[in-house]
Formats: sequence, C-alpha cells, structure tokens
Amino acid sequence: MRPNWTLNALAEQLQLPLSAATEVTISGLATLEQAGPGDLCFFANTRYRPQLRQTAAGAVIAPESAVADAPCPVLISANPQLDFVRVAELFDSPEPAQAGVHPSAEVDPTASVDPSAWIGPQVSVGPRSRVEAGAQIGPGCVIGADCVVGPDCQLIARVTLVLRVRLAARVLVHPGAVLGADGFGLVPQAGGWRKVPQLGGVTVGEDCEIGANTTIDRGALGDTVLERDVRLDNQIQIGHNVHIGEHTAMAGCSAVAGSARIGANCLIGGGAGVLGHLQVCDGVTITAMSLVTHSIKSPGEYSSGVPLMDNRSWRRAAVRFKQLDKLLGGKQDKET
Repeated sequence: MRPNWTLNALAEQLQLPLSAATEVTISGLATLEQAGPGDLCFFANTRYRPQLRQTAAGAVIAPESAVADAPCPVLISANPQLDFVRVAELFDSPEPAQAGVHPSAEVDPTASVDPSAWIGPQVSVGPRSRVEAGAQIGPGCVIGADCVVGPDCQLIARVTLVLRVRLAARVLVHPGAVLGADGFGLVPQAGGWRKVPQLGGVTVGEDCEIGANTTIDRGALGDTVLERDVRLDNQIQIGHNVHIGEHTAMAGCSAVAGSARIGANCLIGGGAGVLGHLQVCDGVTITAMSLVTHSIKSPGEYSSGVPLMDNRSWRRAAVRFKQLDKLLGGKQDKET
C-alpha cells in the first residue's frame, strides 16, 4: 500500500520551498495530463506549458519561473525531474529482501551462497560460483560455472550468467538478460568457418543496470567490461571484449561490436551501432539510429543517417545522392 504525504511534509523531506501554504495530501504520482487532486506531477519542459496550465494535479514540482502558470501549489525546484524521482522513491514499494534457498532450486556442492542471500524457485547455481550477502536471485535464473554475484545484486527473473561472469555490488539485471555467452568469434577456413574459443569472461562494476533481454558476450581473451554505474536499456547487444566506461548509458536496441571501447559519461541513443575495434572518448553523445564507423576522439554530439521524409521526397533525394560525384566534378560510379 502506497503512503500518503502532506505537501508540507514532502517539502520538508526534499528541502524545497512551497509557492503557497496548503493542506494538500499527496497519495499518488501522475503526468500533467492525467493527474487528479491527490496527485503530484512535475514540469520541466516548456513544450508542456499548456498541460501545466490545465492540470488538475494537487501539486506540481516546477521551476520558480512556472509558478504563475500553475493552477495548484508548486514545490519550487531547480531540477524538477530529479526531485520528482526523489519523490517517486518515497512512493516505491519494492518486495522485501528474502534469505535462504527455495526447495526447488539446485545449488552445486562446490558453489557458495551467503546465508543472507536468496535463491528463488527453479534457480540453478553452477560449480564454483558464489552468491554474496544480500543478493536476490529471482525465479528461473541460471548461474553457470565460476560466476560471482556480488553483495545486494538483484537478478529479477530468468537471467542467465553463462560462464565466468562477475557482478560487483548492487548490480540490477532485468528478466531475460544473458551475460557471458560465447562471443561471435569465427575464422574462415577452407569450406567454412572455425570457431574461436572464448576464454574470457564478463566483469560488471558496482551499481550497473542491465535491461531485459540484453546480451553481453564474454571475451575471447580477457573480459568484456562494464565499469561502475553503466546503464543499459532493453535488447542491447554488447560484443566480446567491449569496454564501457563508468556512468555511460545506452538506450534500447543499440549495439557495440567486438573489442570497441566506449568512454565514460557517454550517451548512446536507441538503435545506434558502434563498429568493432573503434574507440569513443569520454563525454560523447551518439543520437538515435546513428552508425559509428570511425573512432571519436573529441567529446560532443554525433549523428548519422537521413531523417524520415515522405516516400516521394526520399526517392528524389536518393536520385540526387547518386549524382553527387557529377555535381562535384568527379567521376560518377557506374550503376551496379
């Protein structure tokens, strides 16, 4: 059951000034459009000013410049989105931590499980693996051989740690993620391919989050590495021996090919790709659906691709693309 907070109590908890004295009680959180008299919402983007003026919310977190537009009391904030997250944490009700081993779980005799950890239903813990204090292993997870699940980690459900995966403290892994599967290592030989043994592992730093159905391949030689506080969205592919610096965040369906190195404090948009063996320096933003084909050595925002347009315009543009060499005085390639 979610708690109720008076707006005055929230203001005191967050140490934020109120635009006016009020007896409003907040029982839930909502968007500007959907909020009712007992809800709190936030305003941080000027494009939503019309919704702010019409909101039925009991209160809103907003900058001081928006007080005149709000039809309700305002918690005045220099960073409304962050302060809204702080409120959301107060309303969040996670399941309490458990301890022990469910009767349906299988733990290899050579594995170790801290007494304060929880091994849930239908979980398998493989040889020589270790589950440390306070870790919560949800239903259907598979922990393979020689893995470490650090203190207070959470594997929500159906997470697979294949082989030689080491999670530091407080790593959160969402359902369906697979860490430590074979990297895509192949060498051509007469008549086909020869598979390269993947002898490394995966190392994940403290406070990382790995989204649902995301895959992180283990290294061929050495480990695939996520430094601390890396945040990966759903359905991301991280190739073998990739190294991602701390505080970098990647949106859904992005991908990094083998042996690429991504710096710290980078943002990679949804559907973007980074080719193998490239380096991206610290502080780079790559916008959605971009393809990184060369190393990036200077911080900044980078984009590639052509924005969406109607099909007729696209066909005209495509014809012009083929004429660029001619227009620039070069030799036009023959059509293939």
